[in-house]
Amino acid sequence: MKIRILLSLATAFFMLNTSSAFAKDPANTAVQPPLTKPKVIIFDVNETLLDLENMRASVGKALNGREDLLPLWFSTMLHHSLVVSATGDYQTFGSIGVASLQMVAEINGIAITPEQAKTAILTPLRSLPAHPDVAEGLAKLKAQGYKLVTLTNSSLEGVTLQLKNAHLSQYFDANLSIESVGVFKPYLKTYQWAIKDLGVNADEALMVAAHGWDIAGADKAGLQTAFIRRQGKVLFPLAAQPDYKVLDVIELASILAKFN
Repeated sequence: MKIRILLSLATAFFMLNTSSAFAKDPANTAVQPPLTKPKVIIFDVNETLLDLENMRASVGKALNGREDLLPLWFSTMLHHSLVVSATGDYQTFGSIGVASLQMVAEINGIAITPEQAKTAILTPLRSLPAHPDVAEGLAKLKAQGYKLVTLTNSSLEGVTLQLKNAHLSQYFDANLSIESVGVFKPYLKTYQWAIKDLGVNADEALMVAAHGWDIAGADKAGLQTAFIRRQGKVLFPLAAQPDYKVLDVIELASILAKFN
């Protein structure tokens, strides 16, 4: 009898705590203030504006034809950029990219030198094409009077060359790189530094990215956020939802036109 009572109490306790754990957070159900027109729109670059698909052949060639390993290499690079920041170190995104390609090669039993890894990455990275919607979408936003800037984990020299080669330079008023602050996105410090540099409050800036982790970081820093659903990209389910979810930059421009 005592065992049954204890089991019943344990079951009730479990159900109570489970219900609490999955109940909606009151803060998330509260009525949110209406969105205001952003004074500046901040764009992530790689995958958000530029298409990495052209790197598949180059990286695949360096990995003995394993073009399927491109996503693993990119995610490994992002992962270890956070390791570097979390441990108080700093390496360039390019160096982390080379090291990550060597790691992926080693995991798959492929021999590759640092020079081969560097060549496989840097050559195509500098000349990535823009996604088909980007130029038109940016032109629409520019015509609506928005100030457009980039914020990237890459070097300032690198992103400047990338935008030039993708014929996108003319749309941006400024390019910002985390090399100026020494920690990679999505550390809150990077977004806080960016808005300070731009001279705006957090809620006056809109961060646009195709990465859930970038959206999560910007949201926690107080920025408005817009997620572009590039192929294979999804949001982090445990993070707050973005203010806007769009298919591409053209759709974002159409939505933001309501503020004009």
